[in-house]
Amino acid sequence: MSKDLVPQMGQFDEIISIIDNARTRALKAVNAELIQMYWSGGEYLSDLCANSRFGDKVIDEVASFVAQANPGIKGFNRRGLYRMKQFYETYKDDEFVTPLVTQISWTNHLLIMSGSKSAEERHFYMTLCAKEHYSKRELERQMDSAYYERYMLSSQKLVPETVSQNVRGSILDTYVLEFLDLPEQFSEKNLRKAIIGNLKQFILEFGKDFSFIGEEYRVQVGGQDFYIDLLFYNRALSCLVPVELKIGKFKPEHIGQINFYLEALDRDVRKPNENPSVGVILCAAKDDAVVEYALSRSMSPTLVFDYTLCLPDKEVLQNKLRELTELALESGEDDEE
Repeated sequence: MSKDLVPQMGQFDEIISIIDNARTRALKAVNAELIQMYWSGGEYLSDLCANSRFGDKVIDEVASFVAQANPGIKGFNRRGLYRMKQFYETYKDDEFVTPLVTQISWTNHLLIMSGSKSAEERHFYMTLCAKEHYSKRELERQMDSAYYERYMLSSQKLVPETVSQNVRGSILDTYVLEFLDLPEQFSEKNLRKAIIGNLKQFILEFGKDFSFIGEEYRVQVGGQDFYIDLLFYNRALSCLVPVELKIGKFKPEHIGQINFYLEALDRDVRKPNENPSVGVILCAAKDDAVVEYALSRSMSPTLVFDYTLCLPDKEVLQNKLRELTELALESGEDDEE
């Protein structure tokens, strides 16, 4: 290739700017439609409850109807519908929020409604979100630090914490992804990519007894290849520890899969002087995190007790998994392979 034709750094920045600006506008438009849908849905539910002899209990019937009519749709269970109704009733007579309401993600709306004690405080955080493009994590940090109260009490008006002006990141809400009904592979691929590296580092730092063997570790059964997400060796237990990360709710079949991997490892990989392998299942869902251990039924009670002492506490792992899942969901990464 001619030297003159080799693109120089920054030479074509404008095309990147055009692409990024278009994607940001598209996300803003989607977010605006999503918030408008919640507003209209909340208005409908508010009127429905007001005119029903069953009051708010009619929402249970609405949730059941939506689930039957469109079983794949998310966010329209009883809790979600109540939130829509609350959203509409909180702001229906509040003219202050009209220009702001569609500029903020649904998750941030929920945080502001649940964490504010007055209309003035809601107005404050809504204005801050719209101006600073706060993600969920950034807004939580400000609210947890009682920034509104400190601002109102300060004689010198405090400057909000500086964050990167990432408009796309602030509105790429998990509710937006659900609203667009993107394929499951989209969210799973990105969540796994964002979680797995941090998870590996966390486990390695836990107790310093874990050694990393491999990612996507291959085991072969009946001539067929299977891949374990993460494989560790625990020196204190002298055993292999496969870790499987699942995106979504825990399912009983996950236990069957990890037991399958344990048998394959113990048969083909474990050395004669090593103890039976122990499996770890991590299920990362938007609203929950589940950790389960899989142990061989042939283990003695003493060995089970030793394993329990050396493995990370379930609650510690669950809290870390929730943290990593939140970070991954907020990042809004959508790199394609």
